[in-house]
Amino acid sequence: MNCQIFSILFLMKTTRTTLLFFTLLATALFMLSACGKTVKRVATDSTIDLSGNWNDTDSRMVAEEMLNDCLTRPWYQNALRAKNGENPVLVIGQIRNLSTEHINTGTFINDIQRVLINSGKVDFVANYEERKQLRTEVDDQKGNSSDETAKERGQEVGADIMLTGSINSIIDQSGGQQVKFYQIDLELTDLQTHKKLWIGDKKIKKFIDKSSLKL
Repeated sequence: MNCQIFSILFLMKTTRTTLLFFTLLATALFMLSACGKTVKRVATDSTIDLSGNWNDTDSRMVAEEMLNDCLTRPWYQNALRAKNGENPVLVIGQIRNLSTEHINTGTFINDIQRVLINSGKVDFVANYEERKQLRTEVDDQKGNSSDETAKERGQEVGADIMLTGSINSIIDQSGGQQVKFYQIDLELTDLQTHKKLWIGDKKIKKFIDKSSLKL
């Protein structure tokens, strides 16, 4: 009789242990599945703000707004008259990131060039770093390329105007709330006279409320 009772108690304990094990296993599997990654493709021009930091949308929209405004200002018609109707030639100088976060200014520069070139109103020449590579290639062609195809030194087109600028930011934070303010400044300078031809700015303000993210 005692053996039967012992067997029943042992079986009940084993059942409870097994049930607890599978319960914990199911819970762990559920938590793992909940933490899984979901990836979906979205339109490249869609606006998605995850962190509140500077992103591709900011770069594209700032370039489009600022440069479309730039081309409507008096400097452009003056430049056309000075060149007898020919497009002014631009080169991009330094676009400095003076903000508190890492910003890929190369992407912003490419957006600027895209807007200006697609406008058909200005021509571009390679920037300082690109020119060094191009000149190395021209030198390499001497003695290696045919006389008919080798390019010569001293045939570059000189820029009339340089575009420079900066990206600045200010952060105001209290608790789980944060305001990010960006100011982008761009300017055009005549390379011959060093006169400032155009100065433009664009401001962006973002409100991030982390306190609303509660479990």
